[in-house]
Amino acid sequence: MTYFGLQNEISSPTFTIVNEYQTEQFPIYHFDVYRLEGVDEFLAIGGDEYFEKGVSIIEWGEMIEDILPSQYTKITFSRDLVNENRRILKMEKVRK
Repeated sequence: MTYFGLQNEISSPTFTIVNEYQTEQFPIYHFDVYRLEGVDEFLAIGGDEYFEKGVSIIEWGEMIEDILPSQYTKITFSRDLVNENRRILKMEKVRK
């Protein structure tokens, strides 16, 4: 995240549900929705309101896929079977 001028370590918001970071260009909202019960709980905390305020990064986004914006970028991480310290990223544009 140094690209955005964020020098501090970025961590998963597992227990807080969302971490907010302010960049010079826009805010970044980093969600981890794994502990939520689903779409209704995400809506109850006002999660969908963040979509129009800045960039939202959502871990376990498939849990709330039905309410994601009509266009988004999906990034899937997988392990490299040859090098256990390496990750393979697949990026795809999604249009509903």
